[in-house]
Amino acid sequence: MEIGVPKETKDQEFRVGLSPASVRSLVDRHHRVFVETSAGLGAGFTDQDYQQAGAQIVTTAAEAWHRSLVVKVKEPLPAEYQFLQKEQILFTYLHLAADRGLTEALLDSGVTAIAYETVELANHRLPLLTPMSIIAGRLSVQFGARFLERHQGGRGVLLGGVPGVQPGKVVILGGGVVGTEAAKMAIGLGAQVQIFDISLDRLTDLETLFGSRVELLYSNRAQIEASVPNADLLIGAVLVPGRRAPILVPSPLVETMRPGSVIVDVAVDQGGCIETMRPTSHTHPVYEAAGVLHYGVPNMPGSVPWTATQALNHSTFPYVLKLADQGVAALDRDPALAHGLNVQNHQLIHPAVREVFADLAH
Repeated sequence: MEIGVPKETKDQEFRVGLSPASVRSLVDRHHRVFVETSAGLGAGFTDQDYQQAGAQIVTTAAEAWHRSLVVKVKEPLPAEYQFLQKEQILFTYLHLAADRGLTEALLDSGVTAIAYETVELANHRLPLLTPMSIIAGRLSVQFGARFLERHQGGRGVLLGGVPGVQPGKVVILGGGVVGTEAAKMAIGLGAQVQIFDISLDRLTDLETLFGSRVELLYSNRAQIEASVPNADLLIGAVLVPGRRAPILVPSPLVETMRPGSVIVDVAVDQGGCIETMRPTSHTHPVYEAAGVLHYGVPNMPGSVPWTATQALNHSTFPYVLKLADQGVAALDRDPALAHGLNVQNHQLIHPAVREVFADLAH
């Protein structure tokens, strides 16, 4: 099969769909891989690295896109919609629930679009979302700590405090992979940490993991309203696969936070769980609303592309190989991959996405 790897076009997105190691494995199985020039540079991979792995370097995005299987990292942007075509398989993160324009473009094109974030195992684990969730969770605290610095516009709080001065308070909404990794980082810095979740079983698991180092709270409106005003760093870590994230912190509650506090909403690519949050970019990562700094970069792992590309490839490659070897038939043979199917033959397939865009489902 011919496989295309375009250069990512999202602001400062330096990850790449396939690493040279993945390309070599595909070429060894007699597939042809076409990599757009400079696609891997941001992640530390040169065109020569790809050529040595057996890839053909192409000079334009169109040459990489016009292949039977296109492997990316982030969703196509409007300038790339022209490359979508019927009889093509697109394998990438999509997050359609928050992007009607892309959903319509995929439907119009007839492409078979498989989303990393909805590939789901029998135990409900999301294997292609997990590695980036780990990275995003850890980065949420790293970036939050940075923007709490006074010269970045924050309160001037050191999350770990010092002897004689209390540490900063980190409130995490969601105890899944993102929330757990954020807590690990916050604890490591010496912050006070609270995690909210609606699953008592998950809170029990987190108690086993963290013991008394984290305050574990059942997520309800009253508890959230009591904690958010005192947060120095508020992290949104809520995921509902295929659906928009629920709003847990409405605008009036954000207004009760202290000036210079920071919000990092990792759920922003699914609409965000803080009402005042909107997507930002690595170039302009924060804005102020109600005196609070909001960080809403939807591709946070793109800031550490060397690590993130390899972590992502370790998870995606087995599925890429199945698609390369079997084409769309792989969807019938692998139930986990079938869960990833969002759009095919001009129709919405994934139930959650169909629910969000009921008017487009037919």
